[in-house]
Amino acid sequence: MAPKLKTKEVTAKSKKDAAKEIVKIPKEKKLKKVDMSLDEKADAKTGKTPGLKTRFRSTPKKRIGKMPKLKKVRSRIAASIKIKKIRSKDVILVLDFGSQYTQLIARRVRENKVYSKIVPFNITAEEIQEIKPKGLILSGGPMSVYDEGAPLPDKEIFKLDIPILGICYGLQVISHLFGGKIKSSQEREFGRAELFVDSNKDLFFNCPTNLTCWMSHSDEVKKLPDGFVKIAHTLSAPIAGFANRSKKIFGVQFHPEVVHTQRGTQVLTNFMFQICGCLPRWTMSKFIESTIKQIKERVGNKKVVLGLSGGVDSTVAAVLLNKAIGRKLHCIFVDNGLLRKNEVVTVQKNFKSNFKINLTVANAEKGFLSRLKGIEDPEEKRKIIGDEFIKVFAEKSKRVSNASFLAQGTLYPDVIESASPVGGPSVVIKSHHNVGGLPKNLKFELIEPFRELFKDEVRAIGKHLGVPENIIKRQPFPGPGLAIRILGEVTKERLDILREADERVLEEIKKADLYQDVWQSFAVLLPVKTVGVMGDQRTYENVIAIRCVSSIDGMTADWVQLPYEVLGKISNRIINEVKGVNRVVYDISSKPPATIEWE
Repeated sequence: MAPKLKTKEVTAKSKKDAAKEIVKIPKEKKLKKVDMSLDEKADAKTGKTPGLKTRFRSTPKKRIGKMPKLKKVRSRIAASIKIKKIRSKDVILVLDFGSQYTQLIARRVRENKVYSKIVPFNITAEEIQEIKPKGLILSGGPMSVYDEGAPLPDKEIFKLDIPILGICYGLQVISHLFGGKIKSSQEREFGRAELFVDSNKDLFFNCPTNLTCWMSHSDEVKKLPDGFVKIAHTLSAPIAGFANRSKKIFGVQFHPEVVHTQRGTQVLTNFMFQICGCLPRWTMSKFIESTIKQIKERVGNKKVVLGLSGGVDSTVAAVLLNKAIGRKLHCIFVDNGLLRKNEVVTVQKNFKSNFKINLTVANAEKGFLSRLKGIEDPEEKRKIIGDEFIKVFAEKSKRVSNASFLAQGTLYPDVIESASPVGGPSVVIKSHHNVGGLPKNLKFELIEPFRELFKDEVRAIGKHLGVPENIIKRQPFPGPGLAIRILGEVTKERLDILREADERVLEEIKKADLYQDVWQSFAVLLPVKTVGVMGDQRTYENVIAIRCVSSIDGMTADWVQLPYEVLGKISNRIINEVKGVNRVVYDISSKPPATIEWE
């Protein structure tokens, strides 16, 4: 039996449990209009919109609580078309103010089968009207509303009569534009905090009166704008949530999109289903269908070359493109000398056994190591690897006639850590080889079907497309390879040491049946040596750090509390079997503040 894996991270709920959290929409046939209650009359005086439960009651047999079947809902929608010429679509727009979690918000919406799209924070009201969304979410951001050049939305969006939810900076923007006061917090909140719910209707419907939430702010609302009421608070933030129900505008200071926030999904689904009136109709199969159609139209009779790494992202991208354009796809696998042990053989075997896709292997180890000689800065390493990668591609792609496109398995975490994908003011954390390393004079047009998706979403797509489980469930491996797991200069000797150490980490994790329970597990070679004693002799050799983290999407992660027995076996094997190592340490840092990779 595998040892029980301990982790500090709040794990995602099962689909069954998550489904229970969704606010249920009552069947229309069972709803009956009733006379105004005292509460509703009070709401009428104040101008506030009464809650759903005060406007309707259900029959004794069927109480409110079941989502209508789509077939029955269609008749109601069809009827509404005759009345209204312009009908809102089941789309939620996420306005990007630069938060590292912007895509995570969009992804949480999609998880509940509602289509979401990220747009720039300064999108105009006219452009929003053309899209006809059912709701807007204003993301967080790294700036203060009082900073020079702080991103602010078009004020006209608040006149569109579209429900709006502001998250963190988004809440502060709403308060600022409506005349509230924002000030620096005396006690900044970063991490977990206890939230007290002051109003359990609409946004916090079906939520407990207190729960743990994830905070990340140094400013707070000191005075509410006119027409707004407080709906939640923490010990440090007197106003952690507010609402203007007559305008259908809501705001929360915490981040409901991260897994650390209890009932965060409930808050978002309350907004989508109860406040915005969305229906759960968007699925991954629809994404595949629409993406294949777009690729076919864009590529036409031309050809596509794809940079294959053998990992989940590029492999699933290759299968998706192959389904769209068939033999017009040509995969090029670059052996840059920075790969794991036996990786080239493994990739060739997987593709030969499972797929009928054009594959060329380029042996480019010497070129990469030559350019990396003497380079220690991690950003410079990444850019060099990206540049050399393109050069190798350009050389190999010359043999593919009429090749006009370069396809990559770029994911959103790569993009958001390099820059905002839609022009938002995201702070650059680190550039990725297939994002920041690409030259401006790139002769290929890029095709990146997964640019706004997360790893687990790509795995779901791979499963839909029939990609074997052993490939889909591979742990993420960085594009720059082992170069960013070697701190300092990259040499063949240091690469060989790291490969051997890394192989033993993975072997022991798999033996303990923990491989699928952790997000990533790997070794890092540090730029220091320590004194040791092996036998009766003094040694002065390298240090290996072990990194093992749990995560849902790679945007946040916690270090895994591996069983001591497993840690002991990994350490003993590395020290005894890998020449040049006499010490092993374990990294117990979470993301944030650290990143998963060391560079």
